[in-house]
Amino acid sequence: MSLFEILTNYTVQNVVIGAVLLGCVSGLLGTFAVLRQQSLLGDTLAHAALPGVCIGFLIAGGRHLGWIMAGALATGVITAMFVVLVVKRSRLKTDAALGIGLSVTFAAGVVLLTYIQGTAGASQGGLDSFLFGQAAATRRSDLWVMGAVTLAALVLVLACWKQFKLVVFDPLFARSIGVPVVALEVLLTAMIALAVVVGLQMVGVVLMTAMVIAPAAAARQWIGRLEHMVPLAMLMGVIAGVCGALISAWGNHLATGPLVVLSATVLVLISLLAAPGRGIIRERIDRWRARRALGQRQVLATLYKLAIKHRDRYYPAELGMLDSFFGLGTRRALQRLERQGLVARVGHMREEGPHWTLTDAGYDQAQRQAAFVTPEDGSRDRGSPDPSTRGHGTSEHG
Repeated sequence: MSLFEILTNYTVQNVVIGAVLLGCVSGLLGTFAVLRQQSLLGDTLAHAALPGVCIGFLIAGGRHLGWIMAGALATGVITAMFVVLVVKRSRLKTDAALGIGLSVTFAAGVVLLTYIQGTAGASQGGLDSFLFGQAAATRRSDLWVMGAVTLAALVLVLACWKQFKLVVFDPLFARSIGVPVVALEVLLTAMIALAVVVGLQMVGVVLMTAMVIAPAAAARQWIGRLEHMVPLAMLMGVIAGVCGALISAWGNHLATGPLVVLSATVLVLISLLAAPGRGIIRERIDRWRARRALGQRQVLATLYKLAIKHRDRYYPAELGMLDSFFGLGTRRALQRLERQGLVARVGHMREEGPHWTLTDAGYDQAQRQAAFVTPEDGSRDRGSPDPSTRGHGTSEHG
């Protein structure tokens, strides 16, 4: 099947539009979950949606997406309230309360699902697809529901942007100026449940956690400001959704939901490795540069101390002695310092090997470096040699 045929296919168009809506709402609300360090909350709410799916099915008497999403949202919000109540009223930590909510609601959902599958009627067929999603079953009418939920979430976030920002970054200050922190936290949690509900048809309750967390986690690696992180997380969610949908359409019998999650995972891995500020590669490069700079400063400090000890500003230090002192080769560090004009090679007792001495610029920098390290040491300059003193007068410098 060519790309044109894929894009003009009615089912694929529905899936791609649904993936775009899912990516938008996941990135938008997942950002607040990641910044509030409540990633496990998304997992709990995703599993808590299963009994709501079954209850919505029982109330509607069939596979009606509106009732199913309403039921999933209700059980998700109730579970979130349960977690908040347990944390506030008991000594249990948040992770323990989330674990209880996740296991209890998922067990209840499996029981209800088993009950529905055991009843007569063909309409319950495919209800278990909400566990892992069934994107191909998305209808145009389902997209209107998903679009309305996504638009409602976007409007709500824009309307309460300043309040949400305060609650996320400084809840104590927000409470001190009269912001209803608890109410806003409950609202944010309910909205995360809303994001889970949107993804039921596409990804399913089991994998929806990844869609809530992955785009925001990837965006967090690239950008620190909330104003920029939210649209980037939405963009990454859209990219993951569209890529997963197109790969699923391109291949044969490949599930769309898992492919969407795998696409989001690839974005997270790329961000973890290559992000300029927080990426692992950049961190390793910065650490390597810091170690190299530290080695240069240590070599410079050693040459300075030798100059002070021998009262000779241009005291020539043998390369072999420096290697023995540091326990490793210092030639490259000296060569880098030479290119910076801080040290110079000198011809001194050639039978002992190459020697190095500080230049005037190197001596001044080492002196500032020593003063910065030991500012309280008033005796550090008592042995400072006269700059005009030139011992071992075979220096090639100056």
